[in-house]
Order: sequence, then structure tokens, then C-alpha cells
Amino acid sequence: MATKIRLQRHGRKDYAFYPIVIADSRAPRDGRFIERIGSYNPNTNPATITLNFERALYWVTVGAQPTDTVRSILSNEGVLMMKHLLGGVKKGAFDQAEAEKRFNAWKAKKDAKTNALKTSMADKRELDAKQRLEAETAKNKAKAELVAKKKADAAAAAEAAAAPAAEETEAPAAE
Repeated sequence: MATKIRLQRHGRKDYAFYPIVIADSRAPRDGRFIERIGSYNPNTNPATITLNFERALYWVTVGAQPTDTVRSILSNEGVLMMKHLLGGVKKGAFDQAEAEKRFNAWKAKKDAKTNALKTSMADKRELDAKQRLEAETAKNKAKAELVAKKKADAAAAAEAAAAPAAEETEAPAAE
């Protein structure tokens, strides 16, 4: 039986998320599967990936073929790197401890890069929000000044109109 590691589509229209499953290659995309090993949610920024690393590594080592998207996910999570390192251990190029050390160094470097990207995105978001707030405050201040000027003009016009009317009422009384 040929097995595949593939994505199943779930969720509503325009908001899909994907369980990562092990399935028979003849089974339909959203059909029967052998085991669920994780999920992929592309709706978040960055995309959320949960993966049972040990089970994914097991299935890759026993010959399950990942689809292109799942291969990318497994590569980013380090499953394919670990498989490669275990191949080196089998061939005698280095021992298990060295493989673990290399994998941990690779994972730490990758995590640092991912965290730096997340913090830069958060900083950019904060800066954009601050700039929008400053622009809105300046716009509101300009609008308030314009409204105050209009009110002052209206008050001056009302005083000017009231002053001649008051003089006209006082003049006939004097006669």
C-alpha cells in the first residue's frame, strides 16, 4: 500500500484550514485517512502549523510520500532535516549525539530567524498604528480650528447685525 502525507480541506468558504494526514494514495483528498499528524492554518499571519514531529518523522522514514505543500511544511519544521541526519547516522558518517547537536543548532538558528521576523512585523504594526493616530490627531486639530473660526465668524456677524438694530430701536425713542 502506497501512503501519502497530504492536506485535507476543512473550514468554510474563503477560510480553509488543513489537517495534515497520512492516507492511502488511492483515497480521495477529504476521504479516509490512516492517521492525523498535525494541522496547517494559512489564515493567520504567519501561518500556524502544529505537527507531531515524531510521527511525521516515522512516516517519512517508512516511505510515505508527502505532497509538495506538505513537503514544504515538513522541511520548515525540520522533519526532512532530521531524516537526512539519521541517514548520515545509518551510514556511519557521525553518531546520534552529533546528529542531535546539528539538528538543535539548525533549529535554534531557524527559531531565531522566525522570532526576529515576528518582532519586526509587530514593530511595523505598532509604528503604522502610531502614524495613523498622529495623522488622525492632526486632521482633528485642523478640523477643530476650522470649526472654531466658523463659530467666531458667525458670532461676529451676529454682533454686527445686532448692533445696528439696537441703534434703530433707540433712535425713535429719543424723539
